[in-house]
Amino acid sequence: MIALSALLAAASLTRAANPTESDYYKITTFDTPKETAMEVGSIEILPDDKIALGTRRGEIWTVSHAYDGDPSKIEYKRFAAGQHEILGLAYKDGWLYETNRYEVARLKDEDGDGRADLFETVCDKWGISGDYHEYAWSSRFDKNGDLWVLLCLTGSFSSAIDFRGWAVRIKPDGSMVPTCSGIRSPGGIGFDAAGEVYFTDNQGPWHGACTLQHLIPGTFQGHPGGFKWYDKAPNMGPRPEEPASPSRMVAERVKIKELVPPAVYLTYGPMGNSSSFVVCDLSNGKFGPFQKQLLIGDQSHSNITRIYLEEVNGIKQGAVFSFLGGFKSGLIGGRMSDATGKLFVGGSDRGWGARGGKPFCFERVEWTGKVPFEIQEMHAKPDGFEFTFTQPLDTNSASDPASFTAREFTYIYRKEYGSPEVDDVVPKITEAVVGQDQKSIYVKLDTLTQGHIHEFHLEGIRSADGLPLLHNVAYYTLNEIPAK
Repeated sequence: MIALSALLAAASLTRAANPTESDYYKITTFDTPKETAMEVGSIEILPDDKIALGTRRGEIWTVSHAYDGDPSKIEYKRFAAGQHEILGLAYKDGWLYETNRYEVARLKDEDGDGRADLFETVCDKWGISGDYHEYAWSSRFDKNGDLWVLLCLTGSFSSAIDFRGWAVRIKPDGSMVPTCSGIRSPGGIGFDAAGEVYFTDNQGPWHGACTLQHLIPGTFQGHPGGFKWYDKAPNMGPRPEEPASPSRMVAERVKIKELVPPAVYLTYGPMGNSSSFVVCDLSNGKFGPFQKQLLIGDQSHSNITRIYLEEVNGIKQGAVFSFLGGFKSGLIGGRMSDATGKLFVGGSDRGWGARGGKPFCFERVEWTGKVPFEIQEMHAKPDGFEFTFTQPLDTNSASDPASFTAREFTYIYRKEYGSPEVDDVVPKITEAVVGQDQKSIYVKLDTLTQGHIHEFHLEGIRSADGLPLLHNVAYYTLNEIPAK
């Protein structure tokens, strides 16, 4: 009996020393209206503490009391219906802008009954053939007042109708400006803290894994299926050279000046299988210690990953970390209230399935106020990487190279669907130097490989309080090696 009590006490201490995600971030699952399938494809923050939800069923719902501590107080009202797969919402000057497969429209409630009664087409200059794959995703308004629209290919390989496989901008006057080619099958679009535009693309032809891509006007984003529309986009200049297949992204970048590499590969399997929304934490600390970092949803794994970005030699790159799982369905739409630091998410499992197990969901994430022991940032160096952490370190474990394992790999850049992990390199960790702040480690390697994903496991690292990392794996996409 004494031995059993000792074992139970030891187990209790182990549990106390190893917190879980729910200790730091609380997920609230809302009931949704029984008369609809609330397959949330897009979310927007409205005035008066309301939220708008655009659904895959072509409806828009407004939500009241979603910020309330009591989830039973939530109220829904159908604002509009009869649209087609709403995967973008943006609010401006009393109008709610929505993007469906065939147009950007704007809606307004003029008589104050809570339902839209004025509908106006803003832009419908792109094509639609009826293929299931021809989704259209849109951003909120950028710093120039434009909406960015991502137009999925017709199927995974080709573009059957105008500007499928492109990013376009919709100007305030409703005109459409072709902006980037090379889009395949995006799952979301958003901005970083500086207003730069990013989107997630999904594994398939010319994409060995899901990716986070930096949208720069005039660039080629990797999939040549929509090259034919350069003839209708004189502002873009001549069409780029066709990439070779099979090849490597780092090699094709040298030959194709318009080609922008993925800022981050969202490692296929460990980080997710179907990347979706892009949300930047601009809550000024109300969402925890990861201000200005990006949060990426995943439809297949029903989870969220976290991305730290930096710029080296004019190219965006960075690291992806696990962040939060356990959502009830596949995440598609996401939006954070900057004022409150509450993150609203939703989605569905229709067509692909999702780990969450429910056919659809609408949920809220909020920080509990406790700071997890996590990798906060990861910076590329000429001979390794610098990790910074959210809490002070145990210097013995942090300075021991045996606390780390590392691997470097990449994906084949090819026209076939997906890719295995290839070209493995196992570097030697030569030194781990703890910073004077006791919250950083400079990990030096005997080799870095440009274009590879650098995978680190930090199982041996402990905080000054003896805690293990909540998430101890990082994947850094090394597009460029810094000179100093």
